[in-house]
Amino acid sequence: MYPAVGRRRLMTIEKTAFGETPEGHQIDKFTISNDGRITLQVMTYGATLLSVKVPDRDRRPNEVTLGFDSLDGYLGEHPYFGATVGRVANRIARGTFSLGPRRFTLAKNQGGKHHLHGGTVGFSRHVWSAEVLAVEGGAGVRFFRTSSAGEEGYPGRLETSVSYTLTDHNELILDYWAETNRTTPVNLTNHAYWNLSGAGTGTILNHYLQLNASAYVEVDEEGIPTGALKPVDDTPMDFRKIKRIGREIKSVPGGYDHCYALDGGEEPLHPVGVLWDKRSGRAMEVLTTKPGVQLYTGNKLNSIPGRQGLIYKKHGGVCLETQHYPNAVNEPQFPSCILKPREIYRHQTVHRFFTK
Repeated sequence: MYPAVGRRRLMTIEKTAFGETPEGHQIDKFTISNDGRITLQVMTYGATLLSVKVPDRDRRPNEVTLGFDSLDGYLGEHPYFGATVGRVANRIARGTFSLGPRRFTLAKNQGGKHHLHGGTVGFSRHVWSAEVLAVEGGAGVRFFRTSSAGEEGYPGRLETSVSYTLTDHNELILDYWAETNRTTPVNLTNHAYWNLSGAGTGTILNHYLQLNASAYVEVDEEGIPTGALKPVDDTPMDFRKIKRIGREIKSVPGGYDHCYALDGGEEPLHPVGVLWDKRSGRAMEVLTTKPGVQLYTGNKLNSIPGRQGLIYKKHGGVCLETQHYPNAVNEPQFPSCILKPREIYRHQTVHRFFTK
């Protein structure tokens, strides 16, 4: 047990074993609490956010992310529950891109045609090293690893880290950092599925969502950007005023799986929006330094067995993945996702939990 004294509350971090990979790597789990109000768990496999428990308006805590009870679930096929995804999150068209005169070919793990979330063995399926963080007003865990040159086809070696910090203001802060020895695209994010009613207790169609985005990235039928940003005005894509996620979802073929162009652009930290469950009173405000957020409404969740025998069905969780626009490496008009030697990649996302 690692005690960490914040400004107002005693915070604790507990490290325990969470199983072993087939290759014999022990996986560690860290449980972080801020005086019992919020508890989160993270693990070294995939630098994964395992669990977040948040109280409702009557101060009753419940699990609000989708996941598994044991490591075995994460070792098998699953839709990136809580994982850190990279080296480049989201899609790269046809799994190829150019940097200067050189053309690079990546793993094509989406239908054999496109590159998705870092490839066949992306960041979500590697074992990370970890260290405990104790900061003023909070405590957390920093995960770090080296992505070797040529991993999944990417150029250059990438030194990278992601930190999860729980604060005594009921914030979950994710900090990403990377450096490279060769020019490469980088786009890291977290793939948590949120259900503020309680994971496995129903769909998120009655959750209310507000997004600070006047446009979204237009995509084709395979989810690949056309290169255009489309205004949300007078369309089911408009979440500038808070509304039920399910109110117009039937008018969106397949459901929401779109990157929104945030009005705040990039740095500094700016608001993404708010997710609210009226029944429990739980709400989550999200802020980021990234230009976009991928809204995904769990359209392909197909009765996946989850924690404690619960079943995660279609629309059982919603993802708000802060990131660069998808396929930015092939769309020069999009904000650049290119990292060069002697540059530092930094990205922060903040989740603020409250009730109303």
